[in-house]
Amino acid sequence: MTELGMAEPADAHATRAAYNTVAADYAELLRHELASKPFDRAMLGTFAELVEAAGGGAVADLGCGPGRITAHLDSLGLTAFGIDLSPEMVAVARRDHPGLQFDEGSMEALDLADGALGGILAWYSIIHTPPARLPGVFAQFHRALRDGGLLLLAFQAGDELRHLDFAYGHEIDLDAYRLPPGRITDLLRQAGLVVEAQLLREPDGKHEKTRRPIF
Repeated sequence: MTELGMAEPADAHATRAAYNTVAADYAELLRHELASKPFDRAMLGTFAELVEAAGGGAVADLGCGPGRITAHLDSLGLTAFGIDLSPEMVAVARRDHPGLQFDEGSMEALDLADGALGGILAWYSIIHTPPARLPGVFAQFHRALRDGGLLLLAFQAGDELRHLDFAYGHEIDLDAYRLPPGRITDLLRQAGLVVEAQLLREPDGKHEKTRRPIF
């Protein structure tokens, strides 16, 4: 979704098309991935605890994909729902997690009231947004969070653009950005968000090739 009267950026169209193509295979490949990621589970658990301690409220998993992390947040007691750019990903999420809410939408134009959320999760979902547009994304996060709301953000460390033409068994056309953690910290603070903790996890030795910051 885009702001009224604004054309969707070409990269957003390409991202949607790519994830529409890979949705089913992506969901199957990553279905049990979290079970082997104790640091990731620890950060998600801490996030859930802090959201509840701050008063709870709705938590949006932005770029939720097939909904596996949304479901994990739900299992931790949060009132979680998912938003994704790809209708095929949303369809898979609804199929696999019928008790949860999933909707199509863009993190660059959130269809949410100011202060509507107690928490936001962006789990590797900012990596397809050109860095020049990240200040606008983080401004959307700040707007949608209530006072005292929490954000948990994960991405791939680096400072380069990678183009993917094949992934999850399919030909695609997708850009992905590796991002400098220090720069992301600066942008979050400029958007009015407070950075309380950072974890820089090493690659898992299997599919990952870069460090994984989780803020």
